[in-house]
Amino acid sequence: MTDGTRTVRGQARGRVLAAGQLMVGWVALLWLLEAVDAASGHALDRFGIQPRDPAELVDVVPASFIHFGFDHVAANSVPLLVLGFVAALSGLRRFLLVCALIVVADGLGVWLVAPAHSNTAGASGLIFGLFGFVVLSGFVERRPLGIVVGVLTAAYWGTTILAGLSPANDGVSWQGHLIGLIAGVAAAFVVRRRRIPGAA
Repeated sequence: MTDGTRTVRGQARGRVLAAGQLMVGWVALLWLLEAVDAASGHALDRFGIQPRDPAELVDVVPASFIHFGFDHVAANSVPLLVLGFVAALSGLRRFLLVCALIVVADGLGVWLVAPAHSNTAGASGLIFGLFGFVVLSGFVERRPLGIVVGVLTAAYWGTTILAGLSPANDGVSWQGHLIGLIAGVAAAFVVRRRRIPGAA
């Protein structure tokens, strides 16, 4: 084994470890916030987005970290952990930029188009955005491995994603899901990397 091969493998292990640690920490934070919310009589629910109120613009980002009960955060934990981990393997700074783009775009979109008198919160908009990013980024960058990952992701999560876009789902912000998905697709183009010949 050459020194170059050892370096490449070491870098790959480092990316995997960093991505895993980040996403476990992220999901743990969501559970901690929900525990604080429950202990405080759901005082954190006010950080959800209530549409078209200028004062609510400050909640565009915090809303992605707040959930309405443990069932809500539990439903979001696995897809966020998996899709976030896959997306973060391409680099943490790039991943955090993608998340910032999705969260801000989704939050502003919800603020603009959500039904009156609603209160929208949760990581699902980010999850839908990460799905769109993971599925599209390999195709956008013409990376064979990324294309395979995108196809497998679409095959496994696609039905769930489509169901989450249905307006027939009561109590679910399909608007937030749709806007998040669109933001994730856009992010795949915005942060695309130039393909190095021969790279996967």
